[in-house]
Amino acid sequence: MTDSVRSSAPAAPTGSGGPGLVPPPNWHPRTPLLLGLVFLSLIPALILTFQRVQFEQSRKVTALVMDYPALVIQARRYGLEPQALLDRYKALGVNGIALYEDTIASLQQRGEVLLKNGYDLADQFPGAPVRPNAVYMRSVVPGVAEALPARYTMPTRTVTVGGKAWIEWPTDPSYLPAGPNRAQVAEFQRQGMVLVYRPYNDEARPIAQVGTDWPDVPFVAFTDDAVIGARTPELLEQVDRAMGKRIPAVIEGNIQDGLEDLVLSHGGVRLFALAPSWQNQLTPEEIASKYNLAARERSQQLLYLRPFPTINETGDMLTRLQGLLNNSGIKVGLPVTTTFEPNPLLRWLSVVGPLSALLLAGLSLPLRRLGLLGAAGTLLLCLGLNYATPLAGFALVAAVTFPALGLLLRRSRVTDWFIATGLSLVGVVFVSALGATPDSMLGLHPFRGVGLTLLLPLAMVAASFLPKQDIRKTVSDVYNAPIKLGDIAVMGLGLALLGLVFSRRGNATGGSVTEFEASLRQNVQDSMVRPRFKEVAAHPLAILGLSGKLPGYFSALMLLGGAMGQASILNTFSHFHTPFLISAIRCFLGLGLGLLIGLGLVWAFGKVLELWNAHGEPRRVRA
Repeated sequence: MTDSVRSSAPAAPTGSGGPGLVPPPNWHPRTPLLLGLVFLSLIPALILTFQRVQFEQSRKVTALVMDYPALVIQARRYGLEPQALLDRYKALGVNGIALYEDTIASLQQRGEVLLKNGYDLADQFPGAPVRPNAVYMRSVVPGVAEALPARYTMPTRTVTVGGKAWIEWPTDPSYLPAGPNRAQVAEFQRQGMVLVYRPYNDEARPIAQVGTDWPDVPFVAFTDDAVIGARTPELLEQVDRAMGKRIPAVIEGNIQDGLEDLVLSHGGVRLFALAPSWQNQLTPEEIASKYNLAARERSQQLLYLRPFPTINETGDMLTRLQGLLNNSGIKVGLPVTTTFEPNPLLRWLSVVGPLSALLLAGLSLPLRRLGLLGAAGTLLLCLGLNYATPLAGFALVAAVTFPALGLLLRRSRVTDWFIATGLSLVGVVFVSALGATPDSMLGLHPFRGVGLTLLLPLAMVAASFLPKQDIRKTVSDVYNAPIKLGDIAVMGLGLALLGLVFSRRGNATGGSVTEFEASLRQNVQDSMVRPRFKEVAAHPLAILGLSGKLPGYFSALMLLGGAMGQASILNTFSHFHTPFLISAIRCFLGLGLGLLIGLGLVWAFGKVLELWNAHGEPRRVRA
């Protein structure tokens, strides 16, 4: 080929070099041994995962719990009796009620006691032995006011004013907790409702009496940001004793101080609620979708409902929610509150797999000393982040190692993507076996270091591209390499995409979504388990990179993007409050869609190259 012919052909469409060349993997002699240890350790991990799935399948029951004070307010606004409105909502699926502890103010509202400040009483009865800055109480229902002083350490005295006995309080007692409305509790129990009791606390209540009057209900949901007694060990011990067989509720997004101690003794049940301010910004259909998602994919067994401003909106929400729960296979009833107890021996035997995989990853890097040093640092980092729960640290080791392992061992053809995916799925079993505990499944102990599951696999694969030479020479070569504007644009785009993926990890992050994407997500998740979009986008990149059709360094870049897809698989299973089978459905949907899109991209890119090359052939000149 002459220079004149070469100059007449168009340049390559992308990249700066010829055919894509990905550095070959580094095979270590101990690879078969270490893989053998991984698969041997997989046996106890599979047993634990199977037991977890059985446990989760037995708990697909949730209760629709209506906030009773909010229901009463709505009923009065429309001139209805609360029970009549409740009956209407019961017909739409509501089977539970959340009752707050009475206060002295609620006793006054029901007409059981009468409160007057000292100024008013003195004005009404001049010369009476009344202190202007005190508050006075007397019974309307006989015996109610007289029983209250014994509940508190606050000093009181009885005075006679206008021929009636009044109890003098040194300060306004309206806010003091006054125990449950037992008649109301008994009526709802007669109706077969699932009851959630919400007690208050006050320092005026003697420690020995706290919780002694709580009604016999299955669940207790504490108010505020801490359980009663969280800051006082003696009071927390009293609350622990008073709980009895009652189960504390673990409120989504509000892990209250001291709750972990109660869950350790009594177990726990996950409760999902929406703040009224947020609920009022959403439609009934959107609210129903969120509650269904909480029950199906976050193991929420108490769905805490508040009525909308109108009865019709509330009814629409309940009707839609009931249909979504039926489609999801979630029964409405009394939640099952047994606790998952994984076998400690099986968990420790499962540790061998992640450790072997991490050692193999270190040995598979071209600079083995650097690889082993990185493996040791990864181990220390994972265990350090989970210092209180070392087995969770080993789960993190599995989550950051297995996504990279397949691409470290083989990466020369498209079929190697199946090997990489298979090893990632092996890692999934280890993550579940080591990380799924009662606390993590209730959301009390979030998986520490989840962000590393998206970063470290990428770093491992990138490190495998280093040339087998002195690292100082590599740094010098990179520093002195000429950079084109196209290279800068590609690197900037890659960093932006990485930042976007990292910022939007997990269930609730700072990364925002567009209105179109939010609508698409809701429509998809209402009809099926929604795959993670970053997996659907990243898997095709790996397949395209392994195809060998891309020029220059683009194949390596595509493999890095593909590593993000493998990492996302492990990241998906790192949310232990999500049932394992739900995560599996999400994962395989992403894999299937990613595979189809990836094969389509390989075919399409091949056609583009054919057209490009055909266009670039020199034209024959007629004689």
